Amino acid sequence: MPMNTHDINILLKIGERIAFECKKAERQIPKSVWETYSSFANTIGGTILLGIKENPDEEDIGKRFEITGVSNPEKMKKELFDTLNSNKVSRNILTDEDVEIIDYDGHYLLYIHVPQADYRQRPIYINGNIISGTFKRNYEGDYHCSEDDVRAMIRDANDSGNDSVLMENYTMDDIDVPTLSAYRNRFRTANPDHVWNDYSDKEFLLNMGGYTVDRNTQREGLTLAGLLMFGKGLPIRERFDNIRMDYLDMTNLQPDSRWSDRLTYDGRWENNLYNFFMRVQTKLVSDIKRPFRLEGMERIDDTSVHKAIREALTNLIIHSDYMITGVLKIEKHDDCFVFSNPGTLKIPVMDIYAGGHSKARNPNMQAMLRMIGFGDNIGSGFPTILDAWRKENWRKPFLIERSDLHLVELTMSMVSLIPDECHNALKNIFGNEYNKLDKEYQLILSTALTEENISNFRIQQLLGKNPLEVGRMLYLLADRGMLTSTSKGRWTSYSINSEYSQGVKSRSKSQGVKSRSKSQGVKSREQKKQEIQKLLTAYCREPRTLQEIADYLGYSDRNRMKRVYINPILGDLLEMTFSESRNAPTQKYVTITKQDNSQ
Repeated sequence: MPMNTHDINILLKIGERIAFECKKAERQIPKSVWETYSSFANTIGGTILLGIKENPDEEDIGKRFEITGVSNPEKMKKELFDTLNSNKVSRNILTDEDVEIIDYDGHYLLYIHVPQADYRQRPIYINGNIISGTFKRNYEGDYHCSEDDVRAMIRDANDSGNDSVLMENYTMDDIDVPTLSAYRNRFRTANPDHVWNDYSDKEFLLNMGGYTVDRNTQREGLTLAGLLMFGKGLPIRERFDNIRMDYLDMTNLQPDSRWSDRLTYDGRWENNLYNFFMRVQTKLVSDIKRPFRLEGMERIDDTSVHKAIREALTNLIIHSDYMITGVLKIEKHDDCFVFSNPGTLKIPVMDIYAGGHSKARNPNMQAMLRMIGFGDNIGSGFPTILDAWRKENWRKPFLIERSDLHLVELTMSMVSLIPDECHNALKNIFGNEYNKLDKEYQLILSTALTEENISNFRIQQLLGKNPLEVGRMLYLLADRGMLTSTSKGRWTSYSINSEYSQGVKSRSKSQGVKSRSKSQGVKSREQKKQEIQKLLTAYCREPRTLQEIADYLGYSDRNRMKRVYINPILGDLLEMTFSESRNAPTQKYVTITKQDNSQ
């Protein structure tokens, strides 16, 4: 859907600042646009608005943004694409649909949507220099990538993954025989007729991707996958002193205790990935209820929750970047599990939630675990987790990439979507106004209450909506005084307004945006009504249902919206498609096209 004035207002007032950048550009494209283009493409994508000057230190929204406009938007759009297709940038990932010219309050703006680049295209860099010209985005803005960051993106662009690389001078002598024997026993049980069962350990690893022979140089030895999965602890620590493994059980904590159980290297086990995986997966599911069930004569005591937890642990192993410094860390709490691993996400978060797009950073490790029953088919792993949590009516798992810390974190909460005590607490704060809200708005408030604060990105994952849709919803709740916002750098979080008084708006209510031609202060109720009706008539140039209009304008009470904004302009600016039945379920509203009779 094309951007409009209402969408721009939402972006300015409550947009996710980490993925949104305004730049003054009256007559030419600022040089800093190309750094932002690179940073958005290499991170999570984002929006650039040309024609708006931002004063980032100004807390008052009404004073932070100044609409300066773009004097010749068509010329600037052509200049943008000419430069994108030149040697200024390494690759153009924009299409014509990603760039729009918008008429905003008498000024032209250039809207540029920069998608997240495919992992095969990264890094996106500028000025012909892959090291100094590669940027990423964090909470403070655009920053130069380090050489290690660039190397990581180049490694990830390789479809064959990272774990097949030859580990020079590491041989079968560095394999922990008991670990490999334990794995082969499980493999034999899972695949009793497999031809590999009769192979020697070296031949077995060669077929599994744990050992390699370079036919050109005749060099041979363990691969990264073979050494990390089945190696002895000492050789692993010598070669990968940058990687640690840590499991913390934080359940049933005693006073002054930091954990009730911990698994890290203490000299009592060979700390390879297979041993870590097997020990941790047992500890994670040890106290989860197993209902008794028979399939034929075989007892089946696995549940979807067990499978989901093991899937999360499998993902931790197969998606970690073992070439950078970091910790494979798992925390077990009374009400959640937290998995974190070094690296970044190769594909956009929402694609992972949708499933079918998974691309393991370590495909050999993935195959090793799948051959003994761990890990679903490619692309179905994360949906398996989501389905299990949905069946339990638990809050949707939260996957986030922390690019500043070079880690990915998955939190799997075992808290109901909206617990009764949360419902009651929100009713006490907001009274009957809470009951009037749609379920999705109630869920936003519930999440803000139980998690203390939320972000646009968190709600995107929770509801499966895009940033602008979530922005509209957060704007409505903030406008009603139910949420308050706090900005830290380019990250905005929202929390429950515990001082809410029914019918009284929040003190931090967003104000207008200043234009060069005039300052726009706090609008009167009539001015606001006129603006909304103007948006409404523009949106209804095509017939729209009442629910579509309510969703577009961000109103949960569509009947009140109809009474206040639609009914007064019926017959003048709007008309119904079914005039004989005003309340028909299929009723739509369309803007009246007035004929110009002037001669």
